[in-house]
Amino acid sequence: MVGRIGKVAVLGSGVMGSGIAAHLANIGIPSLLLDIVPKELTEAEKKKGLTLENKTVRNRLAAEAIGKLKKQKPAPLAKKANAELITPGNIDDDMEKLGEVDWIIEVVVENLDIKRKVFEKVEAYRKPGSIVSSNTSGISIEAMSEGRSEDFRAHFLGTHFFNPPRYLKLLEVIPTKATKPEVFEYVKTFGENVLGKGVVEAKDTPNFIANRIGTYGLLVTVREMTKRGFSVGEVDSVTGPAIGRPKSATFRTLDVVGLDTFLHVAKNVYDQVEGEEKDVFDPPAFMKEMAKKGWIGSKSGQGFYLKQKGENGSEILELDYETMEYGPRKKLKAPSVQQSKQAKSKADKLKALVYADDRAGELVWNILKPVLLYSGEKLHEIADNVKAVDEAMKWGFGWELGPFETWDAIGIEKSVKRMEEEGETIPESVKKMLESGVTSFYGENNEYFENGVYVKAEFNPKIINLKTLKKEEIKVIMKNAGASLIDIGDGVANLEFTSPNNSIGLDVMQMISKSIDEVEKNYKGLVINNQGKNFCVGANLMMILMEAQDMNYPELDLVVRQFQKTMAKIRYSGKPVVAGTFGMTLGGGSEVSMPAASIQASLETYMGLVEVGVGLIPGGGGNKELYLRQLERLPKGANIDLQSVANQVFETIAMAKVGTSAQEAAELGYIRPQDGISVNGDHLLYDAKQKALHLADSGYQPPQRKKIPVVGETGYATMLLGAKTMHFGSHISDHDLKIAEKLAFVLAGGRVPKGTEVDEQYLLDLEREAFLSLVAEPKTQQRMQHMLTKGKPLRN
Repeated sequence: MVGRIGKVAVLGSGVMGSGIAAHLANIGIPSLLLDIVPKELTEAEKKKGLTLENKTVRNRLAAEAIGKLKKQKPAPLAKKANAELITPGNIDDDMEKLGEVDWIIEVVVENLDIKRKVFEKVEAYRKPGSIVSSNTSGISIEAMSEGRSEDFRAHFLGTHFFNPPRYLKLLEVIPTKATKPEVFEYVKTFGENVLGKGVVEAKDTPNFIANRIGTYGLLVTVREMTKRGFSVGEVDSVTGPAIGRPKSATFRTLDVVGLDTFLHVAKNVYDQVEGEEKDVFDPPAFMKEMAKKGWIGSKSGQGFYLKQKGENGSEILELDYETMEYGPRKKLKAPSVQQSKQAKSKADKLKALVYADDRAGELVWNILKPVLLYSGEKLHEIADNVKAVDEAMKWGFGWELGPFETWDAIGIEKSVKRMEEEGETIPESVKKMLESGVTSFYGENNEYFENGVYVKAEFNPKIINLKTLKKEEIKVIMKNAGASLIDIGDGVANLEFTSPNNSIGLDVMQMISKSIDEVEKNYKGLVINNQGKNFCVGANLMMILMEAQDMNYPELDLVVRQFQKTMAKIRYSGKPVVAGTFGMTLGGGSEVSMPAASIQASLETYMGLVEVGVGLIPGGGGNKELYLRQLERLPKGANIDLQSVANQVFETIAMAKVGTSAQEAAELGYIRPQDGISVNGDHLLYDAKQKALHLADSGYQPPQRKKIPVVGETGYATMLLGAKTMHFGSHISDHDLKIAEKLAFVLAGGRVPKGTEVDEQYLLDLEREAFLSLVAEPKTQQRMQHMLTKGKPLRN
C-alpha cells in the first residue's frame, strides 16, 4: 500500500467528480480529472476548425467541468487559483497516467456494468498498492470488484462523499470482505486528518447509512403529508429547526438536492428490498409527474417551490400536489409550535412537539415514529452501532440529533409505550435493552449501548471538546457572563466567548484582559476559540446603538478606548496568543484575531472588516492591523509603494470585502503566510493549541512597538478621488462617501506629509475619533437599526 497520497485521479467530471477534485485541490493535492471523449463537435469547435482528434476536443468535458468550478455557488474551490491543481484528460488517452497516482476515485454513471468495465481498464494501468474506490451512492461495492485481481480487491473500497464535497462533512467508507484492514484504516485516518471529513464505516447495503435513513424519512414525511392533507409549506414549517433539522426542512432540501437525484437514490433501495419497505421507497405519483415535467428543483427553476415576482416584489409560492398548481406558502400554526420555540434544550423542544395534542404534534409524531423504528430495525444491517448511524445523519443531512439521540431526547420508555399502544412492532434490540433496565442509547461519559453493555466511544485524539472539559469544574479557571477561561492541558488555556452570537461587549473585553494576565503568570500560551456556530460576529451592535441614541458619547468613547486597549494587550502579550477562527469572523471578530501572535483558521472561515455595512469603520484597531499586515508582506529591502498598500487596504475595508474561505482571507491579507489552516474543523482547537505550544517552546517574544509610515495628505487625496469617482457614477451614496472620507483620513495618517512615521496610538486616536463621529450620524443609526431588525445591510 502507498505510504502517502500525493496525487489522485478522479474518473468522471460531473458535479460530484469535479467537486471531489476541487476539494482535493483546496487541500493542495493535485488530481487528474478524466471523462469520456465527446462524440460530436460543438458549434464553437467547428468554427475553430477543430476535429474529434484534437486534444482540446477530447478533453473538453473535463476542461469544461474545471471551468464551471470557478463559477459555481456555493463555491467548490476555496480560492479560484486552486483549479490549477486539476489537470483535465480523457479515459481513452490518459489511462496510462493512472500509474502515477496513489488513489483512483471512480465517479462515473450509476450503472454496475459500466463501473465494472471502468475498473477493468483501471486494473490494466494502476500501480500495485494504489488505492481504488467508488463514490457510488448505493451500488454494491462487492459486486463492482468481482473479477478483479487479489491486489486490486485488497485495495478497493467505497468512499461515498456527500455533495457538495467541500461543505458536507460526511464520508461513508465501505470496505469489502477482501479490503485489507490497514487500507480501510489508512483511508479513514486520511479522510479525517487530511480531507477534514467525519468518517463513518458503513456496510455494503443499499444506499449505505445516511441515504437509507434520510430517504426513508423523507418519503414517510411525504406519505404523512398526503394522507392527512398537510401542505408543502405546512410540513416545512415544522420539519426544520423546530425538530433539529436544517432551515431547508423537507421540501426546500429536496429542491436543492434535485428531485431527479432523489428519485434515483430512492430507486436504489426500491430495486433491492421487498414487502412493506419496498412500498415506502416507491415515491407517490405526483413526484414522478413533477420529474416528467422537469420540475426538479433549484436547477430547473421550480420544484416544490417557485419564486416569482409579484406586486410586492419577489414571492415564493408552494406547489399544491393535488392540482399541480402553485399558490401562497402556508405555515402550520399550533400551540405546540410556540411552546417548542420557548423551550431551552433540544430535548424539551422535541418533546413539546412530539407529545402535543394538536395538528403539529400529530404530524411530527407520525413522521418521527417510523424513522425511529426503521433505524432500530436496520441498525445492524447498515452499521456497526448507534453512534455510526447518528453521526452519518448529523454529518450528511445536517440533523442536530441522529435518530437514536432523538429517541433518547423524547424518552425511549415513554415513546415505546405509545408505539406499542398504537400497534407498532418494536425492534428486538430495543425491547431487549429496555427489558434489561437500560433506558438510554447513550451513557453519560461518551458511551453508547451495544450488545448488552455500554461501550466507550473512540475519538480522534485531535478532538478537544470544551463542553466536556467544563464539566470538570477544576478546568474552568475563571468566567463571567460573556466568556470563560478553560485549562485545555499542557500549559495552554482557552478563552471561550459565550455571549449571544459571541459578540464583543465589555464583559468579553474584561475577560480577554484578565485571561492574558493569568496566562502571562501561569501558562505557556492562550488560545481564543469557541465551539459555537461562529467565532465572532463583531461588537455588540445593540449596545452601541442604544448608547448612540441616548447621545451617551462619553460612554461610547470609553468603550472604544477599552476595545483598542484590549486588542493591544493581545498584540503585546508576553505569552503567545493564537486565535482559532471559524465560521463568521467578522468586524470585531477580525479585530480580535489580527493582533494575535498567530491565527489557526478553519478552512471554512469567513473573515472581513464589514463595519461600513452598518455605517461605521472598524474601531478596535482593525484599520491599523490590516495596514500593518500588508506592509509586512512586502519583501525586505524592496522600495515600498506606500500608496499602493494604503489603496489596497482602503478598498478592502471600504467595500467590506470578506474572504469566503481561509484561503481567500489570506489573499485579502487578513491571514498571513505563517498562520495555519485546519481543514477539519473538529481539529481546530487541537491545532491552535499545538501552535501556541510551538511558539512558546521556540522562545516566543512579543513584537516591538514601532513607527508606522503613512501616505499623509497626498495619499488621502488619492484615496478620496477613487471614492468620489464612484460617487459621481452613482455607485455609492452620499453617506457611503462620508464613510469613505473618514476611512481614508485614518489610513492616510491625517494631515501629515507622505512618508511620515507615526506611532500606533496616533492611528488609534484617529480611528476612534472617526468611529465616534460616524456613530452620531442619523444615517449610520438607521443602518445599525436595519441590520439588527432585518439582518442585512441598508444602503441609504
